[in-house]
Amino acid sequence: MLCCDAREWLDAQRNGKLEPARIRELKKHLAICEGCRAFEHSLEETYSARQTQQSGIVTSVSTDQIMQAIHQRARVSQQLEDIRQQQQTRILRIRPVGTVLAAFTFFALSCIPLFLFAILLVQSDYAVQALPTFSGVIDILVVLAQLLQDGLIFTTHNGWLLIAVSLAVVVMMGMWIHLMRPPREA
Repeated sequence: MLCCDAREWLDAQRNGKLEPARIRELKKHLAICEGCRAFEHSLEETYSARQTQQSGIVTSVSTDQIMQAIHQRARVSQQLEDIRQQQQTRILRIRPVGTVLAAFTFFALSCIPLFLFAILLVQSDYAVQALPTFSGVIDILVVLAQLLQDGLIFTTHNGWLLIAVSLAVVVMMGMWIHLMRPPREA
């Protein structure tokens, strides 16, 4: 939950316009976020001052207390802005690293079969000696390949594979769009 959403929800909760599910989510966020707890405290002070004023009871709120509340609210707003900027810079730092890491991983994984084939061609006598030690692994891989082939035959028979891949692509696109959206302003 973003802190700007929490501030809006606190105000809605105070007015009695917040749903119970969101109240639980707000309480979880308040348990974690110190800045939002401070904002809630200042909001409670503001509402209690209003209620005493409306009830006809004369209160003695000094100018210093008002200025402290204003400064506290400004500090909370500044903290929220700092957190938002930190999140944006963190995302900007992670994007290039993730792209390079994905490209390197793809390249490395695609080179493994070529590397093994090159070893087989260049050092065939070592490959022949190594095959008996890997016979158990090779047997397991053959069994897994047969199981995979049977599964693919079953799923492609009625088009289930295409449906599953399409669903996975749509879900991944939705997650990507959700994660890459810009944060909402306060």
